[in-house]
Order: sequence, then C-alpha cells, then structure tokens
Amino acid sequence: MGRGRVQLKRIENKINRQVTFSKRRGGLLKKAHEISVLCDAEVALIVFSHKGKLFEYATDSCMEKILERYERYSYAERQLIESVSESQAAQGNWTLEYSRLKSKIELLQKNRRHYLGEDLESLRLKELQNLEQQLDTALKQIRLRKNQLMYESISELQRKEKAMQEQNNLLAKKIKDKEKFVAQQMQWEQQNHGPSTSSFMLPHQLPCLNIGGTYEEEAPEMRRNELDLTLEPLYSCHLGCFAA
Repeated sequence: MGRGRVQLKRIENKINRQVTFSKRRGGLLKKAHEISVLCDAEVALIVFSHKGKLFEYATDSCMEKILERYERYSYAERQLIESVSESQAAQGNWTLEYSRLKSKIELLQKNRRHYLGEDLESLRLKELQNLEQQLDTALKQIRLRKNQLMYESISELQRKEKAMQEQNNLLAKKIKDKEKFVAQQMQWEQQNHGPSTSSFMLPHQLPCLNIGGTYEEEAPEMRRNELDLTLEPLYSCHLGCFAA
C-alpha cells in the first residue's frame, strides 16, 4: 500500500514535528546539492528551525557571492516592476541604491577584516576553510606575478650584458686595427725616411769620432818618432865603433 497524501498543516506533536523537520531538511539539502551538480546551477539554501538554529547550503561554499547576486537581481527586478511616479521612483531608487551600497560596503569591510585575520570568532570551520583557500589562491597569484617580473628583469639584464659585451668587442677590434695601422705607418716611415736621416747625421758625427781617434792614434806615433830621433845618433855611433 502506498502512503496517503500528507495534509499540509502544522504538526501539533512536538516530537513528530522535529522528526519530520530533520527528515525533510536532509532531503532538501540533498536535492539542492543534486540540482547544483547535475544542472551546474548556483544554489543557496537557508533554513532556520523553530528554535532559531541555522542550516544552510551554498554552491562552492560561496553564500555571500550568491546573496550579492540575488540582491542585484532583486534590485533590477524591483526597478522594472515599479510603477510609481517619476519623483517617487527617483526617491525610491536613491533610497534603494543607498541601501544596496551600504550593504555592499559593510560586506566588503567584513571581508577585509577577515582577510586581515580579524573578527574570526564568528566564522565556522567551513567558512574558515573557504577563507584559507581564497588566501592560498591569492598568494599563488602573487608569487606567480613576482616570479614573472623577476624573470623579465633577469632577461633584460642579460640582454643589456650581451649588448655591452658586443660593444666592448667592437671597441677592442677598433683599437687593435688602430694599433696595427699605426705600426704599419711607423714601419713605412722608417723604410722611406731612415737612410736619408742617417746620411744627414753622419757628417756631424764623423769629425768628433775622427778627431778623438786621430789624437789617440797619433800620440803614440809621435812618441815613437821622437824616440827614433833620440836613439838614431847613438845607433850611428855604435855602428862607427864596430866599423873601426
């Protein structure tokens, strides 16, 4: 036999009401998860029990993102269905815009405090895990960008070093060619102007060398001539004696 149709009204029995709430709540959370996975839909489910206990489910644990999207959508829907006068519509729009911006600012300030590690007492384990995952993702992107900038800087320095090395090689080649040209020019000048320079300097050098040489060479000769003149009478006398 199948179950009869359940009459939709408040269950008076407290225990039966609690049991039904637990069963229906689990089925509702299960269906929300299934539709989010099967249909690739963003689902946000919020349930408060009669005692005020909160039960929620959000796709990818991003309840705040879905609520913000819902708020924008509701705001656009409310703008479309408003049929008040122009002044009232303008006033209502400003009031609604103010409320929307105020809520968004409060949400951003709350997220900022959470990112700075403040006001974490109100967060549950699941929310803390989500916050940790967001911070890890941000750190990975920061490190990736830092490594990219360092790689670009190193590449630029290597490019400059290579350019400077090529410039140094070019300057060294120019200096070597200049030295070779100067050496060839000096050799050419020695070949073309060397003999005439020697013959031009020879007359100035030869008298000095000849004068010194003549004095040094003629002094012994003069002494020998004087000695011969002195010894010559004695030698003639000795010859006369031997002849007698």
